[in-house]
Amino acid sequence: MSVDLDRLMARADELWEESIIPSLSDFIKIEALSPSFEPNWREKGELDATIDLFTKWLVEQELEGMEYKVHRIGERTPVLLVTVEGTGPGEVIFYSHLDKQPSRPKLWSEGLHPLKGVRRDPWLYGRGALDDGYGGYVCITALKMLQEQGVPYPRSHFLIETCEESGSYDLPPYLELLTEDLGEPDLIVVLDSGGPDYEHIWVTEALRGLVAGNLSVQVSNEGVHSGMSGGVIPSSFRIQRMLLDRVEDSKTGEILVPEMHVEISDKVRKEAEELGKLLGDEIWAQLPVVDTLRPHNEGSAEILLDMNWRPAMSVIGANGMPPTQTAGNVLRTHTDLKLSFRIPPGVNSEIIDSILKEILESNPPYGSKVEYIPDAAADGFHAPAMDGKIADALSSASLHISGLPPMATWVGGTIPFMAMMQKKYPSAQFFCTGTGGPGNNAHGPDEKLHIPSSKRLTAVLSATIAALSQ
Repeated sequence: MSVDLDRLMARADELWEESIIPSLSDFIKIEALSPSFEPNWREKGELDATIDLFTKWLVEQELEGMEYKVHRIGERTPVLLVTVEGTGPGEVIFYSHLDKQPSRPKLWSEGLHPLKGVRRDPWLYGRGALDDGYGGYVCITALKMLQEQGVPYPRSHFLIETCEESGSYDLPPYLELLTEDLGEPDLIVVLDSGGPDYEHIWVTEALRGLVAGNLSVQVSNEGVHSGMSGGVIPSSFRIQRMLLDRVEDSKTGEILVPEMHVEISDKVRKEAEELGKLLGDEIWAQLPVVDTLRPHNEGSAEILLDMNWRPAMSVIGANGMPPTQTAGNVLRTHTDLKLSFRIPPGVNSEIIDSILKEILESNPPYGSKVEYIPDAAADGFHAPAMDGKIADALSSASLHISGLPPMATWVGGTIPFMAMMQKKYPSAQFFCTGTGGPGNNAHGPDEKLHIPSSKRLTAVLSATIAALSQ
């Protein structure tokens, strides 16, 4: 029995309005910081609260053949596993997460707040609405609609974690524990991505990895009057600059660690040129930069390669520096910087951790006290394009529902789960998708979910997974 695509789309619209948006708005109210940002997550109970909220909604869906269990290993963050027995051949794992990034309410626009779901069509605003609260709702609803149509569907597992924004460091033990429960998937679906517009269904074929750590430079045991010590005691900030020059060319932004680079194939360059022609100047225009700013490299194809296939460093935090309003004329004792490196697919993040520590700590300038402490490492992901009946169903559903073919893209962000699962299930196909897009501001102020494209994706996903059982 084939799916009725028009009926799928109509039903997706109904379920989003009647069921998903109300529950997702309640999810937004829960701060649910990932454990790296909230060490007392267990005492606060908010990660558990997100699971309680989602399972309450889950029970209301009345899926046939469903069972679920919240798994806990020691002091690790909890994982929810939902299993729905299939009525046809095939097996699928769906992945999403419920933990969130921190937010600064004062940076949000008037009338908006990170812990308040606000609908201003076509958007639903609020922290976690996009990253990644909606993911579990979309996946469950896609299966629910197949049950309603009486269409055969594969055995389905929904793996929902609460540590993704911290690098998923709690997840590997759960993957080991749940190996038998997760079976042998033919397809792995991840709803934590997106693409350059909201019209197409986007398939992410590559993700960068991540290496992060804290670089500390100390020069004295107490603050000293800068008139007495300036020019005598080397500045901890200047030493930081010297150390950063070891790993990044400050004039070009090029990363100077050879092991962080991969060879960019002619195939990838051609794909970048083709995608660049499709997107044009929009890929740069969508970024909220000041009017006079220029990119590292000009041209859409080069921007795409910089964003996805070349390493980059960002300084994402600092300690040891007072606010400018209260800064006195004192030579500070230390400067601590939080460094975040994005690395292309194919680079081993754990090896890079060791290399960075050696480069940054060796021969400290002026004999200063230098320490680099790695705190996150995740490999990138690169999967071949989907093929066979899954790809055919995705293409047909996308054309029918959106009027456009699905498009492959790369995303410069990191989903640690993808590399973990690719190593664990090398023969599985991957459908990494989502409705992140221009201006969605995931991790930033005014985070928002595009509702119309999320409805379309729900219907397309439903038709795609049904193909496994055809």
